[in-house]
Amino acid sequence: MRIVKVTVYKADIPLVAPFRIALGATEVAENFFVRIDTDEGIHGWGEGSPFPPIVGETQAICLAAARDMARLLIGKDPLDVEARVREISSFLPHNTTARSAFDMALYDILGKAAGLPLYRLFGGSPRELLTDDTIGIDTPAAMAEKAVKFKEEGFHAIKVKLGTTPEEDIERVRRIREAIGEGIPIRVDANQGWDLTAAVEALTGIEGFGVQYCEQPVAAGDLDSMRAVRERARIPIMADESLFDVYDALRLVKEEACDYFNIKLSKSGGLHMALRIAAVAEAARMACMVGCMSETRLALTAAAHLASARPIIRFLDLDSALTHTVDPIVGGMEYGEGGRIILPDGPGLGAEVDPAFLGKCESFTVS
Repeated sequence: MRIVKVTVYKADIPLVAPFRIALGATEVAENFFVRIDTDEGIHGWGEGSPFPPIVGETQAICLAAARDMARLLIGKDPLDVEARVREISSFLPHNTTARSAFDMALYDILGKAAGLPLYRLFGGSPRELLTDDTIGIDTPAAMAEKAVKFKEEGFHAIKVKLGTTPEEDIERVRRIREAIGEGIPIRVDANQGWDLTAAVEALTGIEGFGVQYCEQPVAAGDLDSMRAVRERARIPIMADESLFDVYDALRLVKEEACDYFNIKLSKSGGLHMALRIAAVAEAARMACMVGCMSETRLALTAAAHLASARPIIRFLDLDSALTHTVDPIVGGMEYGEGGRIILPDGPGLGAEVDPAFLGKCESFTVS
């Protein structure tokens, strides 16, 4: 089998409402799709959703990188995923989101060629998958109102974006807990918004409100402060922006800087590296979450296959498609009641991109 054509689509998807975190606000998901075609009639789909403050890539950067990656892959065997991923990783080592789309498409082809859904291809089996839903930074009253809505919809956990001042963030969590009552875990994410002092103050101030863990309280590269926060606060710490690849994972374990990992395909460069990160987590007995940027159900399906195949992934934050005004995906994972994720049993991803949507997208082809 050989790769004969790669088509890349620019995909802009407006959000229902602006979504704010400590690193900035998003109004449109500036994504892209990659389709890889082979000489045996099998094709694979991938998606990238760059968030520049985290990955250092914009949509335009990803599209430019995708053209060069496509040229690199033409004529080569897509089933040799190890070699293909090594090639694109060596070529553009820092373009993780661009690489993740190609990685995903290659695994989609591999699953289709094997006649297996990806979770089976990875040696896993179906299991219950439940995602939280996320509240962006807003006034305490507005965030509490949205939390009540999520509770009424049956979500088993609510994720809350923080990272402003300790006083404001404590008030946000307090109001949310008062509004939803006990029994539903609150997960908080500061997105590097605090320094060491503010992180300790904020986490100490919310530790009585049933907070399950805190993602990335301090700057991604400041593992000393991250470890100090972990030592001084009672709420478990999850590494997010500090974790891109298996080398980061090893460093975080060695430095005892966190309790959990947040694996995102857009940071890891795709499923290939994500599986390796999960292996480190298993060796360290460190539970993981699989998270997202602003992907559609295509990339979320890939992440859900990963979660189903690796029990060390105990938390899911795959809610981004719930914020989109359009759904361009046919098949793929579905949202059930209360954030339940239902995976398809078709080969590969089990998802396609709607041709009607693609017909409205700018695109280019390399063959």
